[in-house]
Amino acid sequence: MAATEAAGKLAYRIYRAVSYGAEPAVNLHLRWRRLRGREHSLRWTERLGLPSLSRPTGPLLWFHAVSLGEGITALPIIKECMKQRPDVNVLMTTTTVSAFEVISKRLPSGVIYQFAPLDTPSAVGAFLDYWKPNAIILIESELWPNLIMGASENGIVLALLNARMSSKSFKIFSGPLLLPLISLMLSKFSLIVPLSTMQAIHFQLLQASPYIIKFSGDLKYAVEEFDASEGELRSIQDLKLQLAHRQVWMASSIHRGEEEIMLGVHRVLTEMHPDIVTILVPRDPQHGLEIAQELQKAGQNVALRSRQENLKPGTNIYVVDTLGELRYLYRLTPIAVVGGSFFSGLAGHNIFEASAAGCAVLTGRHVGHFSHMVLEMQRLNPLSVLQVSGKLELEKALKELFSDAKVLEARCMAAKQAFHALSTGIVANVWSLLNVHVLNQALC
Repeated sequence: MAATEAAGKLAYRIYRAVSYGAEPAVNLHLRWRRLRGREHSLRWTERLGLPSLSRPTGPLLWFHAVSLGEGITALPIIKECMKQRPDVNVLMTTTTVSAFEVISKRLPSGVIYQFAPLDTPSAVGAFLDYWKPNAIILIESELWPNLIMGASENGIVLALLNARMSSKSFKIFSGPLLLPLISLMLSKFSLIVPLSTMQAIHFQLLQASPYIIKFSGDLKYAVEEFDASEGELRSIQDLKLQLAHRQVWMASSIHRGEEEIMLGVHRVLTEMHPDIVTILVPRDPQHGLEIAQELQKAGQNVALRSRQENLKPGTNIYVVDTLGELRYLYRLTPIAVVGGSFFSGLAGHNIFEASAAGCAVLTGRHVGHFSHMVLEMQRLNPLSVLQVSGKLELEKALKELFSDAKVLEARCMAAKQAFHALSTGIVANVWSLLNVHVLNQALC
């Protein structure tokens, strides 16, 4: 173990030296990303560790998630933290502009929002020196050497919630070159809450102490209601009225190429149900705009969400090119096909929001780290999630659901029941672990 620790410290010194030397190039790249709209035009300097808000007095907990999905996952536990410990300040960071646009509107009053610093010595050092967090709660897979080692050197308690890593990452991290560094980083954590049993095994094989690995359930099961604005509610209600007398299904979180599968199925379904509406929700809003433009060039009638276009007679495709509305949109359809899962190399998306809305849930076979979610739901009720291999199987499944109301109702009910069974007590369990293993240590 001593040799491994020494090798880990040497690997970190090399990483720190390289990242320090790369700072000028990283800063130029950040400015280039800003010009391309990939960083916030006004707040991009936060990525360099420069604050845009004042630090309040008193203890501070820093929650960090990389992007929109992980940020949404963190919201329930942030709300619980503020409820249980109103004396503690909460700082929330993400890295992407899309996360900022959605999550900044959903955070409870009083939560400080910043963009996360890049993992360079200067950016991390400036951020930690200014905010001085008592504890850092990372979500899912944010293992950055300068951040973790800098936090440890400053006596900051570290926790990793919904801890996971892909098979590819595990293979890389468990190799002889990186294992000493990863082992050293994991030794700095006071709490690791893995996403699943398999993820717990991964972290133990990477030499995380078994004493800090605790189970609570997947935070993605904790689907909470957001306070929608009056305009948002009115817009969703208007769309609901437009869909009231039409059959509808949704393909959500689709990646590039998957729209061809969904549109192929759509063409078959319209032969059986001429008035059917297919709702397409690409993962990237720009992709949605491109889909709409291509369909319009081909003579198709398409309604685009960002333009608030109505579903007129003869319009059978509704493209959603906005962010942050998916959980509301699920309530408008009895069937949800969750994308990011129909091609090898993809890793699936959260199926639980569709389950919470009571949709019949379908997904492809390539679900990556969401496989535990699929298996747990199917274990509770085999009808709760249907996995299909491609266009023909999806087409067959949707034909059955549209032609047999009892089958559709059974799948909707199974998904809803699985949601209730798996979501109960998740936030309370996670809060209990944080309170015992993090807050009691960080705030003593």
